[in-house]
Amino acid sequence: MNATPMTSVEGRLRAPTGSPTTHGPQVLRDYALLADGYRGALVGPRGEIPWLCAPSWDSGAIFSDLVGGLGIYAVTPAGRSVWGGYYEPGTLIWRSRWVTGGGVIECRDALAYPGRSELITLLRRIEAIDGDADVDVLLQLSADFGQAGRQHVQRLDCGDWLIRTGAICCRWSGGDDADVDDTGALRTRLRIRAGGRHDLVLQIGGRDHSAPDPDVVWRETETTWHAAVPSFDRSVAPRDSAHAYAVLRGMTVPGGGMVAAATLGLPERAEAGRNFDYRYVWLRDQAYAGMATGVDAPLELMNETLTFTTARVLERGDRLAPAYRVDGSDVPDETTLGLSGYPGGSDVVGNWVNGQFQLDTYGEMLQLYATAAYHDHLQCDDQRAIEILLGLIQRRWREPDSGIWEIGSAWWTHSRLACVAGLRTIALWDTGVEPEWITGLADAIMEETTRRCLGSNGVWRQRPDVAGVDAALLLPPVRGALSPFDPRSLATLRAVEEQLVDDGYVFRYRVDNKPLGEAEGAFLMCGFALSLAHLQVGRTAEAFRWFERQRAACGSPGLLSEEYDVVQRQLRGNLPQAFTHALLLECSQRLAKGPQ
Repeated sequence: MNATPMTSVEGRLRAPTGSPTTHGPQVLRDYALLADGYRGALVGPRGEIPWLCAPSWDSGAIFSDLVGGLGIYAVTPAGRSVWGGYYEPGTLIWRSRWVTGGGVIECRDALAYPGRSELITLLRRIEAIDGDADVDVLLQLSADFGQAGRQHVQRLDCGDWLIRTGAICCRWSGGDDADVDDTGALRTRLRIRAGGRHDLVLQIGGRDHSAPDPDVVWRETETTWHAAVPSFDRSVAPRDSAHAYAVLRGMTVPGGGMVAAATLGLPERAEAGRNFDYRYVWLRDQAYAGMATGVDAPLELMNETLTFTTARVLERGDRLAPAYRVDGSDVPDETTLGLSGYPGGSDVVGNWVNGQFQLDTYGEMLQLYATAAYHDHLQCDDQRAIEILLGLIQRRWREPDSGIWEIGSAWWTHSRLACVAGLRTIALWDTGVEPEWITGLADAIMEETTRRCLGSNGVWRQRPDVAGVDAALLLPPVRGALSPFDPRSLATLRAVEEQLVDDGYVFRYRVDNKPLGEAEGAFLMCGFALSLAHLQVGRTAEAFRWFERQRAACGSPGLLSEEYDVVQRQLRGNLPQAFTHALLLECSQRLAKGPQ
């Protein structure tokens, strides 16, 4: 390591003690994601990591400054600087880059990959690219969203630090000259000579706390990422496609489920009460990811979505819920933590999805199985799961459900059409069930849905008693419920563009007849759905226009959330949102193939 403590005539220059251990929240577009499949961290533009749950996605956070709790880990230039950053292609290895008055500094960050369920290894490599680099380092851990209080530290003879917070033991290497300030945080200032570098390695959890060789862990992390993420050379946006896949890969437990987002409580609208915990597996969202990773060759993530989905269907049967924890157990009910939350948001933990029936999820899971059947990847257990889903749709399609947007129990049009799409696509393959029976059920649902939900203008209503259109209704023709050239499909496509679009972004539906953007932001997933809808009817230029508009909503890290504030040009909601990246990935591949 080419690092030396910063010195002066009075000895080592210490960072101020007792100063605040928070860097304050940033706008969402500036955060990068580090992930290893088992958990994820956010990195801000000041080199701060204000969010990391340990040991798993839905555990208590050990860094919770993002939502007003204790815990942060920062590597920040000591003087004035201008920030930038980028991911190394096809990885979740992030490089913060600062131009200072004296040169250029980079901090290379990653969670060691492949990840281990019992041990987190957080790598940070500070590099003096041009000129000497002076950086301030701050480390404060506090388990369970800060409820564990101050960390307890012990310095070893080798210079490493042993840290305990709650029941979690940690080891920190590279902070040999750190001091403990009066808040209990570890602080140091480093000077890295021009062309040199300095490694910081934080191990969280696990029993073996021997310090690893940073070079070895970095090489393994690079190699594993490059092997895990395809190049997507045949897509129209290879870089963004590979990045979207890396995000989905990083948010998926190996052999398990994919969390919908890495965070909780980030507001969709300031002080509007729409704050949720999305650190769980929504079967619908995972189906979208599975379909996106099966557009061309059947990728590893497609098979993993099948494994998790089939396990839940066989295990739960008639009791199938819309969402689960990554280990397949039930999502905890909503509670709050007593923290201030992200500004405008809340500190909600858990989710109310447990008590919901979401009919559309059954249809979207069948669409996932049809994708797997196309690649000849269905196993016997998958066929048993398909039979269970067919039975569930047959028995329950007439019931009110909570729908894709989870806004109350009603007879949602999209839910029925999603089932029709799933039935008609799975009927094309040998599943052990008579295809005539499957298509007969699809025809019956379509007939009743048309009778109840088609407006006099030929446009699909959001539900029988609501005349307005819903952008989710763009997807069923894309998925095979009916032809994209069907008059109902074309009329609905026109209605979405006329009623739900502002400045190139698509809103889900009109809320209480308010102007677009007043009640909530545009939904980026819906913009990608509009791109797919145009592609299906041969309007390739329009499809590209919508695709390019949506993918440009991100900041430097290229992450997308659920919503986008069109006026303020800011991301809204939890970050990153997996289904948004799944639709981006699907669009990029399908645009390369052309209308089908």
